[in-house]
Parts: sequence; structure tokens; C-alpha cells
Amino acid sequence: MTRYEPALDIEAIQAIDMHVHIEIGEHGHGSLPPDLAEAAAKYFSAEIGRPDLDSVASYYRERNMAAVVFSVDSETALDHPPILTEEVADGAARNNDVLIPFGSVDPNKGAAAVDRVRYLVEEYGVRGFKFHPTVQGFDPSDTAWFPLYGALQDAGVVALFHTGQTGIGAGMPGGRGFRLALSNPMLLDTVAAEFPELQIIMAHPSVPWQDEALSVATHKHNTWIDLSGWSPKYFPAELVRAANSYLKNRVLFGSDFPLLTPDRWMRDVEQTPLKPEVMPGIMKENAVRLLGLG
Repeated sequence: MTRYEPALDIEAIQAIDMHVHIEIGEHGHGSLPPDLAEAAAKYFSAEIGRPDLDSVASYYRERNMAAVVFSVDSETALDHPPILTEEVADGAARNNDVLIPFGSVDPNKGAAAVDRVRYLVEEYGVRGFKFHPTVQGFDPSDTAWFPLYGALQDAGVVALFHTGQTGIGAGMPGGRGFRLALSNPMLLDTVAAEFPELQIIMAHPSVPWQDEALSVATHKHNTWIDLSGWSPKYFPAELVRAANSYLKNRVLFGSDFPLLTPDRWMRDVEQTPLKPEVMPGIMKENAVRLLGLG
């Protein structure tokens, strides 16, 4: 084990991708059960497959980008062992010129999840934690999770939440039982209100709740929005207006790699009315400030 310390050349890199999934572990273990992984790839028409962590690092190094990498621990809800954060953090430490590790814990494991947050921050140096309320099966506004958020706030790390609809389970019978409403960004208003020092990223255009996400971000300045998971040419107009003006300092580039590549994101963003003057902040500067990399 090598505790992660960043070695990014901030001046040289052109972007920081805030949303990159590690879907294959060192021994070929997948982050999702096979039926879900197959359905997700079909939904997104993924063009690049499922690279392992070192391949992800090489991909971003070739593009002169950095990437925040993570998997998602949904063991309770899916009855499927996760790719361990320790593995992700070790891989990021090997590739600390381009990778930044986020962890994941299963909130449904209660006090053990809280202890694990502290352990992963102190021993492995992870810089944030990824949550997917719909797939992990928890209401993020429930007070049961407040000790977990308190641990994140005390550690000074970022909380990244999936918001809006998801391609995971899409088209499967009953959406495989997943409840979209758990990813309504308005549920994060409670978290932001109760934990004002916790920096919260609402991932993705929050369709069909984009107005809710913008309302939360406007009112709670410890919240951010990443632009991952959708081709920019499909961004809701109200999100583009916000990114061009009153939220320009709290909007972040993210791809959702490997389901959506940064190559496609950057190609398609040219078809949007996002202003050239806000793009440096979106692509890199806002992430540098959020992650304390400057």
C-alpha cells in the first residue's frame, strides 16, 4: 500500500474529468453483476469497452487530462461484491500524475461505513466518495445517514452523488427494481443544509429534475454540478444558461467514462452555446479549487 499523494502538473493538463468509473478490478471482477453490466453497455452504446485501471490512466495520459476515478459499493442492494476502494486508491497512487481516487462505501452497512470512510481517508488518501442512491438503495435525505455525512465533512472530502435518471437497469423488467426517485437532487438539499462545510457534487444533468438541481445549487453554495453522463448537445437549456452565468464557478467537466468518453464530450460540446470564457473554469479551474489542487 502506498498512500495517495497527487503529482499532477496542473499547469500542463488541459482538463480534469470528475466522473470516471473503474468497472473491472485487478482480477477481472466487475463492478456490476453481469446482467446489469450488459444492459448498461447496451443502453449507452459504450464505444470503448471496460478498461482496467492502468488502461484508464494511459487513456487520460494520452489526452493530457487528469481523472477522478471510483467504483460504487452496492453490495447490500445488489448482493454483489464491489471493486474495493483500496484497489482503486493503489492504482491511483501508481498513476498519480493523472488519477485522483474517490472511495465508495455502502451506506446500508451503517457504523461500518462510517468507520470505513475514516480508514480510507487516513490510510489511503482518497479525496472524495461516490454515492448512487438509486443503485445503492437509500434515501440520501434520511437522518440515518447523518453520521456518515458527518465523517465526510470532518475529513474534508467531497461527496459525489448520482442524480437524475440512470441507464443502470434501464430496459430490464421493472428497471431491475431500482427507484429513480431516490436520485432526485432535492433530497440533497437536506444534506447540504445540515452539513454546510461538506462539498457536494450533484452528478449529471438531473433529468427530469434539472430545475430542482439548479435550485439547490443556487441556494446552497456547498453544492456543485458535474456535466457527465449526457452528450453536451442534449444538455437542458436551463443548465447551459446557469453554467454560462450564475453557476459558472461551480460547474465541473465530467464524462462518465467508459460509458461516455471525454473525446465525444469535447467534440459535442462545440455544438452547445456554452461560452468560451466559462470553459476554462468548467474544464479544470473549478475542479482545482474544489479538490484543493492549486
